[in-house]
Amino acid sequence: MRLFSWIYHSLFLVVLWTGGVLAQNNQLRGYTVEDGLPQSQVYDLVQDEIGYLWLGTQGGGLSRFDGENFVTWKEQDGLGANYIQALTTVRDTVFIGTRNGFSIKIQRQFINIAAPAVYDFLFLENSLYLATQKGLYIYTHKAGLQKLKLHRDIDQEQINDLYFDGDWYWIATPTALWKLQSLKAATQTGPYKTSNFTSIAAHKDKVFAATFDAGILVIDPSVQHTADKIITQPTRVNDITVLHENELWVATDNTGITVFDAESRQVIKKIDQDQGLSVSHVRKNFSDQQGNVWIATSGGGLFKYFQNNFKHYDEDTGLKGNRIYAVHAIGDNIWLSNAEKGLTKIDTAGIHHIPQVTGFSSVKIKTLASDPKGNLWAGSDGKGIRYRYKTTIDSFIVSGNTVADLKIDTLKKEVIKNRLITTEDGLPADWIRKIVTVDSTAWVATYSNGIVTLQYNVNKEEVRILRQFGVKNGIQDLLITDMVADEENRIWYATQKGHLGYIEQKRVKHLGQVLPVNVKINSILFHKDHLYIGTAGNGIWWTDRKAKADFKKLDGQKHPYSNTIYQLIFDDKGTLWAGTESGVDKMLLNQEQEIIDVFHFGRNEGFLGIETCLNAVTKDTKGNLWFGAIYGLTSYENFETTEELTKPKLFFEGVEIAYKNLDTLQFERWNNATTPLQLKPTQQQLSLNYKTVDIDHPQAVQYRYKLNDEVWSPWTLDAKQNFSGLAYGSHHFMAQSRNYRWSESDPISLHFFIEIPLHKKPWFQWTGIGIIALILSLLTWRYIQGVKRRNSKQRKQLELENHLLSLEQKALRLQMNPHFIFNALNGIKAMGTQDPAKMETTVNTFATLLRETLY
Repeated sequence: MRLFSWIYHSLFLVVLWTGGVLAQNNQLRGYTVEDGLPQSQVYDLVQDEIGYLWLGTQGGGLSRFDGENFVTWKEQDGLGANYIQALTTVRDTVFIGTRNGFSIKIQRQFINIAAPAVYDFLFLENSLYLATQKGLYIYTHKAGLQKLKLHRDIDQEQINDLYFDGDWYWIATPTALWKLQSLKAATQTGPYKTSNFTSIAAHKDKVFAATFDAGILVIDPSVQHTADKIITQPTRVNDITVLHENELWVATDNTGITVFDAESRQVIKKIDQDQGLSVSHVRKNFSDQQGNVWIATSGGGLFKYFQNNFKHYDEDTGLKGNRIYAVHAIGDNIWLSNAEKGLTKIDTAGIHHIPQVTGFSSVKIKTLASDPKGNLWAGSDGKGIRYRYKTTIDSFIVSGNTVADLKIDTLKKEVIKNRLITTEDGLPADWIRKIVTVDSTAWVATYSNGIVTLQYNVNKEEVRILRQFGVKNGIQDLLITDMVADEENRIWYATQKGHLGYIEQKRVKHLGQVLPVNVKINSILFHKDHLYIGTAGNGIWWTDRKAKADFKKLDGQKHPYSNTIYQLIFDDKGTLWAGTESGVDKMLLNQEQEIIDVFHFGRNEGFLGIETCLNAVTKDTKGNLWFGAIYGLTSYENFETTEELTKPKLFFEGVEIAYKNLDTLQFERWNNATTPLQLKPTQQQLSLNYKTVDIDHPQAVQYRYKLNDEVWSPWTLDAKQNFSGLAYGSHHFMAQSRNYRWSESDPISLHFFIEIPLHKKPWFQWTGIGIIALILSLLTWRYIQGVKRRNSKQRKQLELENHLLSLEQKALRLQMNPHFIFNALNGIKAMGTQDPAKMETTVNTFATLLRETLY
């Protein structure tokens, strides 16, 4: 009977934990035509060096995805065909296999080359091998496209997959699997197996070859023509891929995906319509640089898969009820209020139902708290508080066979006791909203009768009411909804009317309505230097000044899926989680407390509890989160990932000159190169495009730049800089990005030199100045010579005039001769008799004339 009981309980625990494991859902996020995907049939996808995902669709052409937006190219854009079966990338070049051959996309240009339909690519030693509908082809930049002649049964056969394991070339065809030593030699080995082979992969020393309807062969290449093992299920395999180092992902056209352990070949998980795939026809699985798995489907679009670490507990896994009103962690143990059926504890041994006590059964326990000794406080709706504590009692051991030999030993024994605390003990009400413990003191918030502090004396088994806070003490709204203690042991409370306040040193500081809207406050939370408030219908608010009501609404690039907030908690990575009526939201915040990304978890994402319960959330010592909800308890394992350790990469994407793309520029050559890019004097209008692709958090990437010796610009979301009127000469542009965790990329730089115009070059200017100086010198010399000639002429003319004046004076002097004097004197003499007065005047005049002549 005991053996049967042991087996029964063992099986019960196994069932519980098996149910818990099966409750761990895979998280799928779908992208369809409504999200911008050009077509729901995705046949292949790859990721380039920058981080873009390239998708080949059936009828929708080629699409590029950066985690947020799809950019599509079709036949009208230069693509060879809209039906794409294969893709591969080499640096900045995309090779596209279509039903009309293949196309090469280099920046914004397409080169189309006619060939049979292409189903796969293999790039080796600067050569591109093409698996086509009619044999194998090789393409090189110099020789172009050439047909390879390997074997008559290969050359005209459709090649579904081409794989190189480092030693052997494997070719999968609809009729056989070929193992070749070389793709160039004329002699080849024969077919390895005969069947309809669709895909090939390798792990360590084994090669996996999938057939469409006969399972998957596990092959040891060192052994000729034998298979180590055949994985018989699943069938109808389209693609096999080894991901996450040791997982073999098998994509089928009717049962979704089966994931095997690549070594043991045991099934790890299945991903199908029950886990969220919209269709069961999967074409390919692909792992990106950040460890996410992308699933290309036929008819369902594109899916992003990342491990979901939710674990769900409900009645099916051992709980007595589904409604979880309160959750609290004490060490590694999780305590919860299980509907109206008492307390439940979950530890490493499983689920344990705590016996109910008289007077405290069939009641809703709405709050749980613990003191430093690990004693549990449970507040209820209408029946007061259950205090569950540990104490020691004396245990007596009697030994001896006779009265003379009788011996009594006293031992200390630890026992669990319960004490109900109600209005009979001094509580203002038996309806308890929240309990907070500070050392040995319990702060108890009632629904409408204020806050009371109390202590329980274990030794005397008595309750001591310390103080009560109500309207007389300053609490203006007694309808309390939440209460927490901050780092300074101040007790903060929130009310149904949207009031906020705190109690410090037995004094109430009631802040009143702290929000600009009249709304009920459901929850309050302190994290580092910030206070967060969750409201009933108006989202989350925060402030970085605890004592002042200067609140801002938590907002940003994205928004929570619901504005009705029941729960708030931060995980160990600093990520904010909010419980709502439709699941939980995981919100990534930057340093400015802006929401940069939101992940919603509902039923389809693994959060099976759906509607969370007010303040029923906790975090255990391992950092795992526990959410109480209407339909059970859900835990989230907060494991470490490499995502936050990934350093972002920044690349130049384009250069525009006068708004025209410089498509011939090879950015790899010019990035961080010392030789400058030469630009013409007219190319002073320059636009630089750069990009960091973060598939997980595309809207959280920020950029900054600087030109020459200027300081760095502020961080912005703008990934393009326009410059106009740039000075001639040398310039040095630098840019840098950072992701949502503020991890910064290595700076990229571009040196460019704007050629100086001829008329502004120094040698030209000095030559011009010399010529002008020479011309001016010649003009000055000619002017001086002309002035000299004019002066000489004027001097000669003056000399001539002077000479003429001299001659005139001589002539005048010559005119003053004796004959003249004789005639003058005879005339004067004649006047002496006739007119003596006139004679006297004439003599005076004549004397004056002679005097002046002598002068």
